[in-house]
Amino acid sequence: MSNPFHLLHQQRFSPFFWTQGLGAFNDNVFKTALITQVAFNTASLTTLDGATLATLLPGLFILPFFLFSASAGQLADKYEKSKIVRLVKILEICIMLFASIGFLSRSLCMLALALFLMGVHSTLFGPVKYSYLPQHLQPNELTAGNGLVEMGSFVAILLGQVLGAWLGSLEQHALFTSVCVLLVAMSGYHLSRRIPLSPAPEPSMVINWNPITETIRNVRMVWAQQTLWVAIVAISWFWFFGATLLAQFPNLAKQVLQGSERDFISLLSIFSVGVGIGSVWCEKLSKGKQELGLVMLGALGMSLFAWDFANTAASIQQQLHAHPGLTLHTLGGLAYWRMLLDVGLLGVSGGLYIVPLYVLLQIRAQPAYQSRVIAANNIMNALFMVLSAGFSLLLFGMGVGIPQLFAITAAVNVLVALYLCMRQPEYWHSVRDYISGLRG
Repeated sequence: MSNPFHLLHQQRFSPFFWTQGLGAFNDNVFKTALITQVAFNTASLTTLDGATLATLLPGLFILPFFLFSASAGQLADKYEKSKIVRLVKILEICIMLFASIGFLSRSLCMLALALFLMGVHSTLFGPVKYSYLPQHLQPNELTAGNGLVEMGSFVAILLGQVLGAWLGSLEQHALFTSVCVLLVAMSGYHLSRRIPLSPAPEPSMVINWNPITETIRNVRMVWAQQTLWVAIVAISWFWFFGATLLAQFPNLAKQVLQGSERDFISLLSIFSVGVGIGSVWCEKLSKGKQELGLVMLGALGMSLFAWDFANTAASIQQQLHAHPGLTLHTLGGLAYWRMLLDVGLLGVSGGLYIVPLYVLLQIRAQPAYQSRVIAANNIMNALFMVLSAGFSLLLFGMGVGIPQLFAITAAVNVLVALYLCMRQPEYWHSVRDYISGLRG
């Protein structure tokens, strides 16, 4: 397939693509609008400190991934997937109705519970999201399909955060945010009705509702297949890497670059668009095949451009401190544009890195437990994102600045890439064969 966008015109892919995109968009509109309100109007909502709440609230969204991913994986393997998606979309409408009451009544408890429930919504949808594709796409289409899904997800997250921040800043934020999230939720349900049937791979399975024992069973099942386990570690590292950098973009723009919200949005936008480009570009570079060589090339780019980005940001910071009258935009020179280019190429490298790993999970996991493999992956992703916050706090406590944090993360990324090659030499062999193929 030379043009991956061809899938967007097909019934087997298009409704699913737009449904999952709207779900990611709505998550971020609601979450960002809530955090914006907490940041700027804490006193009217609670007596707790705004900075503490802004740190705790995202944790409420991640918590369900630990609690319910194992159950969600079982449901996606036992029941027909399009029905699950429609039920999840109905749940989203109910949650947004509940959240609207919370916004209009200025009840932080209701809004916090709604955020937790949206985490449940995303947890239930996660295993379906990636196990749906192998049922409706040919093996040579999986790279294109996953690339489009990753592109759509990152663009949806970006647009949702920008819209959520704007809605949260309005005087009538409660009304406008409520109307927006409800309309998006209803649109998602409408689109989900067009998703084709996806027969259950294991309808006779008996569901274990104990999340602890089922999570342990999921992890053991994947651990027994080291190819899948190493791929999950690699995917989870991507979310650790991304969470570490993206969490600091606002502080980088404000404290290091002495910029404004516009600069933060620029960094976030360029990174997100870069990931989208890299994700879709995988199809062209891999020529429709499972190409693990792109993983190592993407990892190399992630370290290279994160390192250069850190050094450029540190250089700008030094110049601004040396010349107090200057601003980021009056500084002149190529440093600012070089930094933005680094962010974009960092995103492209991330897209090249992540898409082949999802394709590997889909191709090598047995259909009967594919959704449970994705569930195990989601649990690990959530764990690594929590660890990324601890990693950043530890380094900050040691006196490390934001540019230095980025440089250290880039260095650790090299170690992770070496670990992948040692645990699974296939990664190194694949990149060597891919480069040889390009020369040939």
